[in-house]
Amino acid sequence: MENLGYYNGKIAPIDEMMVPMNDRASFFGDGVYEATMVRNHKIFALEDHLDRLYNSAGLVKIEIPYTKQELTDILNDLVQKVDAPEQMLYWQVTRGTAPRNHIFPKGVKANLWVTIKPMKVKDQSKKLLLTTMEDTRFFHCNIKTLNLMPNCIAAERAEEMGCDESIYHRGDIVTECAHSNISIIKDGVFITHPTDHFILPGITRKHIIQICKDHNIPVDETPFTMQELMDADEVLVSSSTQLCRSACSVDGVPVGGKSPELVKLIQDAYMEKFEKETN
Repeated sequence: MENLGYYNGKIAPIDEMMVPMNDRASFFGDGVYEATMVRNHKIFALEDHLDRLYNSAGLVKIEIPYTKQELTDILNDLVQKVDAPEQMLYWQVTRGTAPRNHIFPKGVKANLWVTIKPMKVKDQSKKLLLTTMEDTRFFHCNIKTLNLMPNCIAAERAEEMGCDESIYHRGDIVTECAHSNISIIKDGVFITHPTDHFILPGITRKHIIQICKDHNIPVDETPFTMQELMDADEVLVSSSTQLCRSACSVDGVPVGGKSPELVKLIQDAYMEKFEKETN
């Protein structure tokens, strides 16, 4: 298959898939999701993504109707059905199908959606152009829910500005990006916002922190300001589909570029991890 859509056991090309209007994703965005890259039909960092999925589901009281091993088997089987050697795997669990009601339905089984499409890993050496906007989202950013309208608005703003990504900030404190984590390097220290309720605990962010520790690069999980970001030696944007890329401008002002050897060390180590796990 060139691409794949899956809904509760039914499989077809994405454009041919249909889902019930009463799926609570339609009315409320009532679900949680994950996404990662696939190479050689092997799913990258699947265990980490499943841990976060089940944690997100627990925080919003969605009972996933599969064990982690059962869901692992389903996803591993599905990625074999798409021909492309590099793919983007997306899956979500919604609270179920029931007539529209704000109160959670009782006795309803959660729904599993999966989409898989060809996608190559981005060129890690290509610099990013960033813009900024006030973070007006809710106070549960740590849960990877389907409620992404503010993120879509931020992504569209970046597109209109000719940028690759938007940086969120609450007051002067940087939180994350529209669909990425953001960190900085200053004086050889990797600095990243702590995993509180203002940011998503990124899988790539987690791996980069471990890479830094493995290479004796100090890690400081402390909130940083917009001014500190602008003055940083490097600005790094990380996500499960983009991996780890550095930025060269924020709102048209040049940033970073002062510690390229450290950026390359982190990127090379991450690509080595990615390629090793997906060979």
